[in-house]
Formats: sequence, structure tokens, C-alpha cells
Amino acid sequence: MYKTHTCGELRATHANQQVTLAGWVHRRRDHGGVIFLDLRDRYGIVQVTVNPDLSKESLDAVSNVRMEWVLQITGMVQKRPAGMQNPKMQTGEVEVIAQSVKVLNRAKTLPFLVSGENDLPDENTRLKYRYLDLRRERMTHNMILRHQVVKFMRDFLDQYNFVEIETPILFKATPEGARDYLVPSRLYPGQFYALPQSPQQLKQLLMVAGMDRYFQIARCFRDEDLRGDRQPEFTQLDLEMSFVQRDDVLALVEQLYTELISAITPHKRLLSSPWPRFSYREVLERYGTDKPDLRFGMELIDVSDIFAKSDFRVFQSAIEAGGVIKCIVAPGCAEYSRKEVDALTESARALGAKGLATLAVTSEGLKGTAAKFVTPEEAEAVKSKTGAQEGDLILVAADQRAVVNKVLGGLRLIFRDRLDLADPNMLAFGWVVDFPMFAWNEEEGKWDAEHHPFTMPQLDDLPKFETNPGEILSDAYDMVCNGYEMASGSIRIHRSDIQLKVFELLGLRGDEIEQKFGHMLEAFDYGAPPHGGMAPGIDRLVMLLADEPNIREVIAFPKNQTGRDVMADAPSEVEPKQLKELHIQIRE
Repeated sequence: MYKTHTCGELRATHANQQVTLAGWVHRRRDHGGVIFLDLRDRYGIVQVTVNPDLSKESLDAVSNVRMEWVLQITGMVQKRPAGMQNPKMQTGEVEVIAQSVKVLNRAKTLPFLVSGENDLPDENTRLKYRYLDLRRERMTHNMILRHQVVKFMRDFLDQYNFVEIETPILFKATPEGARDYLVPSRLYPGQFYALPQSPQQLKQLLMVAGMDRYFQIARCFRDEDLRGDRQPEFTQLDLEMSFVQRDDVLALVEQLYTELISAITPHKRLLSSPWPRFSYREVLERYGTDKPDLRFGMELIDVSDIFAKSDFRVFQSAIEAGGVIKCIVAPGCAEYSRKEVDALTESARALGAKGLATLAVTSEGLKGTAAKFVTPEEAEAVKSKTGAQEGDLILVAADQRAVVNKVLGGLRLIFRDRLDLADPNMLAFGWVVDFPMFAWNEEEGKWDAEHHPFTMPQLDDLPKFETNPGEILSDAYDMVCNGYEMASGSIRIHRSDIQLKVFELLGLRGDEIEQKFGHMLEAFDYGAPPHGGMAPGIDRLVMLLADEPNIREVIAFPKNQTGRDVMADAPSEVEPKQLKELHIQIRE
């Protein structure tokens, strides 16, 4: 037996007990004959005192010990002398007086320290030596937090009669919004499996199979452009329910998350309960995005009516072109310098604006880039409608509605971070519903599914398939929190006639439909129940709960920002023999 106790469990109640510990040397201090070692495992750190009267074998072993060597230590637990306790350590009331020390393994000099958060190397170095990076307390905490979150989900859903069912990783290539990762078949030359973007079809087929309530901690794969909260492979809580409507699904997931956060991260607070619900159109108009951060105000305000007859040419042009004039109010920013306003204008242009108008509310009236174009009556109307006070800065955008919403929504987030408007310990969950069913693809001249092609259209809108598909609303819903999309789901199509109608509108030919989805349509003809579900992202949830900036910090072995595994150096070339077996030839 390598150890009787963990390094983090020893307390004053263990005094006068002999223990055997095993772990890594976190820190070594030599005090003229007496050596102090901080021994660490994932449970914590304890101080070990090595006195000079120890056996020669143990003293020889300790003499060369350095940080991160792996040791086994047997000794007596004793309380530290009065005044020598360390309140920063959970084991700070005690120390272990070593009786024997054995070196289990030596360690080379590490490429970076794992004993703190300072002087960390760049991310690629951390990922190259991820097995060392994971020794750090913060990263260990993140992995344990992730385990706790997943365990809570499993236990909660088990109470509500959900069955955990694994679905295939090797499946069929289907259009679901991103590129597939393809896996060539050795036994079937020229044919490929696809790694699942999600278990979408399979969980629907489980509903046809009568499983009623399914869930899975599902691995998903998408070959898409990367960013801080996106990875080529990720994990989601995949769940599906039969004989439910939208509100049944939302109520269950809301209860799950509310109880989970209270149990796992009680220092986090929910902004509201029950969670607010918004239509897709409403969140775009109020926040400029379909994944709003609800922790602070600064909502977008439409002032088109105030400036409908403005002499300002910028405003006139926007109104004449069928656009809108909207603004946000940045509190306490009226004294921004010209340089600061110019920087905001550049940010607005980067978001798609042609420019940005500003109105600073001062004791002397309105100032700013648009002040000389605004009449006194318009100035009073704007202050009244926006609630702007002296010292505030009004930022005005005039353009097509979609552009204005995007620009002001982006500026809103810039001010959130600049002015510290959002409480980091607040979780502002909300639901977004009533999404459009289809989006027009201008480049390809066809309709695309806004979510995915298995989403049920709202039944009242079925006649619009023949008249105006752009007005069809879907029975889809998103969970949002603190500016992130946390989950997407929908009531699914369970009738083959409606599913066929959707496929045809998306431009799929009859032979394509049969080849890619024939198994789904056939299944629906064997008595498919009404069903719906959702797929909350686990990586993103743990990222928020751990206060991390991106999901790479809560995944054990992630890819870097360019999609490479720098630890194993993947993707990499393979032997010509393997390519030959798979009937693949690489062309330069």
C-alpha cells in the first residue's frame, strides 16, 4: 500500500497517528539540517519535517530531492507549535515528522512551475505539457468541478426516469450546419463514416423506439472555424423527451440548472427565477444579439420617431432607405476625449457601421459629434426617451436594422467590460423562443434551416410554406447566459409529411432525401410520438462556473486555437501502408 491517507485530509484529530503518504514535492526548504517538504496530491498539501536524526538511507534520499519528485513518506502526525500554524493551508494545524522517505520517481527540471499562477508560459507551452499544467491547483479544481457538474446532471435526470443511452460515434454524413469529420472505411472502399455533429437523428429514433426519456453525456465533432469557446470536439448534455411541448422541456432544464448551481457553486447567484423569456425579434431589438448578457442595462432604444424629420443628412438617409436610428446610453462617459470617441467609432466600423454619432449630456447642454445637428426639441426628446442624465454619453447608429442592432449590441459589450457593469458571480439565464424557421442564403440563392432541418415549424405557420417561408416561425428555443448561447433545442418534426416538406424547401432532391434521410422518414411512418429536447453545452457551463475565459481551461486535453493537439502533435501524417489499406491517395 503506497499510502494510508491523502495529503489533504490530515487535521489535528490525526495527531499522534502514524501515516504513510505518497505525492509530489510541491516545495522544499532547507533550514540548516532540518528540511521541510510540502507534499502534494490532488487532495491538498501537507508539510513534512525531515529531522537530521533520520536514517542515513532516508537522509540520502532527501538530500537530492527537488520539486515534483514523487515520494513515499511514513511519519507521525503532530500538531504544529502555537503560532506556527498556517491558516492558508487546510492542513495548516499539523505537520508530519518523517520516519522514512522513499523516492518513487525523479523529475527533470520542469518547463514551468506548477506551484502557482504566476509566470505561466504561453498557452501552447501549457498545452504541450498539459499533464504538468493539470497538476496546478486551478486546473485540478476545474477538472473536479466538471466531474461534479456531470455527476449532478446524471443523478438529477435519473430521478426523473431518464435513461442514459450511448449512440454511435461512427455514423452517417448528414447536413447539420457544419462540416463533418469523415472516417474512411477499409472494408468499403470509397465509403466514409462521419463523426456525429450531434446525436440528433439517433435521439429522435430512440423516441420512435419508445425510450420516452433519453440522455447522454455526448461527444460531438464539428469541423468549423475555432474561437475561444469552440473546439473541434466538445461535450454536451444531450436529452430528448416524448409527449412534451416546449414548456415541458424548458421547465425541466431550468429546474436542473437552478438546482445544479445552488448545489455545486453556491457562491454564484441567479439573476432571476423563473428565468425570463424573450422572442428572437425582441432580444435583437433590445440587446442587438440573440444571446444577450442580461446582467446590466444599456438596452438599445429606438429613436427613429424623434429624428424622422431631422435635417442631419446621416439620419435622413437611413430613414429614407427604410432603416432605423437607435442608441445606447453609456453612464458617466460624457467626458470621453476625442481620441476615446474615435476609438469607439473604429469599433463601430469594425462591427459594420459606416460611422457613429455621439451626444454627451453636460451641464451646458448636448455636446459631441452630432450635437450641432440636433435641435433643442430633439435633444429634450432624446434625453426623455433614453433617461440619459448629466454626465452620460449617448451613442447613436443609423443604418439598416440588422446593422444597427449588431453595432450597438457590440458596443454595449465593450462598455460592459470597460465599466465593469456585469457582476462576475451573477448568472443571468434566459430563454429565447420564436426563432425564424428558415434563413435566406443570398450567396447560394436558397433557404437554409435556422437551427437544423428536424425542427418543428409552428403549426399555425404551415400554410406559409407555399406563400412566404421567411415568415415561418419554428418551435425552437435557446438557453442564454451572460452573453453566451448555452444550449439550443426544439420540438422535433415527428410526421414524415412535414419533414419531407422541410427537406424540399431546403432544396434537397428526392434521391438526396432518400439517401441521407430515408431511414428517418421511414421511422416516422411507424408511429413516431411527438417529442422534443435540448443539448446544453457542458464545456461552456463549466467555463462560466469556473470563471475561465475560454473552454480550453476546462477540458483536460483540448486543441489549441488553430485546432492542433500540440502535446501529441496531431493531426499528423500516417504511414503509406495505412493510406493504401484505406484506398486513399494524397495529392499535393
